[in-house]
Amino acid sequence: MKSRGVRILFRLVFALVVASATCVHAAGASPKASPTPAAELSIIDAITLGLVEGVTEFLPVSSTGHLIIASRFLGLESEQPLVGHDGAPLWYRKPSPKHPAGERLTLKLAADTYTVVIQFGAIAAVAVLYWSQMLSMVRGLLGQDPAGRRLLVNLVLAFVPTAAVGLLAHDWISAHLFGVGPVIVAQVVGAALMLWVEQWRRGHPPRTEELTPRSAATIGALQCVAMWPGTSRSMMTIVGGYFSGLDSRRAAEFSFLLGFVTLSAATILKSYKSGAAMIAVFGWPHVLLGCVVAAITAAICVRWLVGWLTRHGLTLFAYYRLATAAVLAVVFYL
Repeated sequence: MKSRGVRILFRLVFALVVASATCVHAAGASPKASPTPAAELSIIDAITLGLVEGVTEFLPVSSTGHLIIASRFLGLESEQPLVGHDGAPLWYRKPSPKHPAGERLTLKLAADTYTVVIQFGAIAAVAVLYWSQMLSMVRGLLGQDPAGRRLLVNLVLAFVPTAAVGLLAHDWISAHLFGVGPVIVAQVVGAALMLWVEQWRRGHPPRTEELTPRSAATIGALQCVAMWPGTSRSMMTIVGGYFSGLDSRRAAEFSFLLGFVTLSAATILKSYKSGAAMIAVFGWPHVLLGCVVAAITAAICVRWLVGWLTRHGLTLFAYYRLATAAVLAVVFYL
């Protein structure tokens, strides 16, 4: 048991190093690229956002919603255009034929990118905890593991709807749904859905141990709903697993693996588009710190969630979401 724990720890550390290096590389920056950050992101801020990401990414409470609120409390929502230490403007999008005026970089834009990029930590946690499934899918791709090939096909089918909708609606979602109000609405609606699902499950016991391709595609369609901040990708995919006949453990584990694929794609895309701008604002050490904190906390929460769902279901998280919505409504609107 001790040697197994050492192996897991070694894999986690290795994954963290790889994820952090990938994070910086994808952002198009290096330690020399930004010797002095243009804005302050304290160590406490970086740790706080890493903790929020790691704890909430795989719990059915919405990591995006919590990160939006956390950024608001930390004062990272300024729309004031930033300038470098030489007085030159910093650009989120430089002037071009497509965007003649360009788009100036703000603290909010950098913080929004930061909260996506530190998902590399959560991705690393899943890769370590579900290493055997990852290897099985690789063997399946090589024609050596039929079960791994079926799992890989199901993950691809579940990912495609999200990829399509995300590419088409990303800008609209960012412009209209990244706020406290939409998060409150999504928290309440999600809580109602989970309470209803727990009632529904009492009359519909698990009936299968493996998803069909059609069920996987259905889960992928449900995952699209989670693009509304505050809904929770984890909640929608777990609920989809329940509707497909999976028990709590298998529904959660498929959700984690689908999250690995979805988060990897979203994080790489966001890093490519605006990672360099984020590094210019915050500097690279705090990005790595957020990734590390997110990885450790995500690994703990993934293990805990599987056991909790098996014994108790989603009810606790539904009440947590209602309480969160009530507190946010009081703080921001009353």
